[in-house]
Amino acid sequence: MRMKIFPWLGREFVALSCEGKAVGTAIEETLDIFRRFDVELKGMGLSLENTVRTRLWGRDRESRDLGSGQRVKVLSGKARSASSSYIAPDHFDSDAKVSLDLVAMRPQRPQADKILQEYEPPIVPLRYLVYDSIAFLSGVTVVLSNLEDQMADILPRIQGSLTDAGTSWDKAVKVSFYLHRSQSLETLKKLFEATVKVKIPQMEYVFIDGYSSEGKLIEVEVTAETGQPVNQPPQAR
Repeated sequence: MRMKIFPWLGREFVALSCEGKAVGTAIEETLDIFRRFDVELKGMGLSLENTVRTRLWGRDRESRDLGSGQRVKVLSGKARSASSSYIAPDHFDSDAKVSLDLVAMRPQRPQADKILQEYEPPIVPLRYLVYDSIAFLSGVTVVLSNLEDQMADILPRIQGSLTDAGTSWDKAVKVSFYLHRSQSLETLKKLFEATVKVKIPQMEYVFIDGYSSEGKLIEVEVTAETGQPVNQPPQAR
């Protein structure tokens, strides 16, 4: 278990990372990790309901799928969060099948509610959440023939979610790219810069081996400030 507590955007964040104990199934590992996360958060005066983002890492597709299924069950209701999941055997330092990263936020106002926006129709990932005037988008991805086509599909969808959440690329504070290791990082950067003409304060790039479906080459996560009063729902387009 690794914990990092850090100030960001005028709020306190807690980042937890943990690999499974490698003594059971992927399901058992995932449930045990969440039990341990829950204990750590309670020790900080928080709970799983303060979760704003999770990333699940599977050693292989079966582990990713089983772990993702359990995450949906554990992080339900007010504990729902932006999410993503990847296949990345090199991510592991142990023989575990599943690893999880969780980010929780202590809002400026304790009474602040999460505004949860599903896709229509709903799918496993949340489209985005707004919590204490910060929007957290789940990873956005698609199956198309090449990286250029995928980015041409993904970026307008992110733009739409940012607009619906009451924000924009101008207010994005972090963009994370999870790129298939068969692809070129320089090509990805050029594709992004050709569409998004603003400077993002934080950009990070991670190479991985797989996603929820075959054929995906990139998944993009975005966090942005909304500037909206706490608890005010975003306006629909």
